[in-house]
Amino acid sequence: MSTPTTPQGSSGELKAEVLRSRAELAAAIDELTTRLSPGYQASRLAQEAKQAAGDAKAMLTGDKNGPAHSPRRARNAKILLGATIGLVALSAAVVTTVALRRARG
Repeated sequence: MSTPTTPQGSSGELKAEVLRSRAELAAAIDELTTRLSPGYQASRLAQEAKQAAGDAKAMLTGDKNGPAHSPRRARNAKILLGATIGLVALSAAVVTTVALRRARG
């Protein structure tokens, strides 16, 4: 059976270590609380959408400052472009269908 070991150092050093550990734990909890808050998530999503729109514009105009250096940003810009094209195609189909139905009477 092993004997319990006593920590080396004075009680002052141990108290200081406990205080440091508590401060680190409190900082970690604060950071997690912030990252999980709906407001933070919404602002982050809005920022990523703005960045994707700018990157999509750069891809269309051939701007060299586009998302070429970041695969994630390039993917987001391509998704945004694809969704926009799909939405335009769907809107055109709806408008055409409505116009044809009205023309038939």
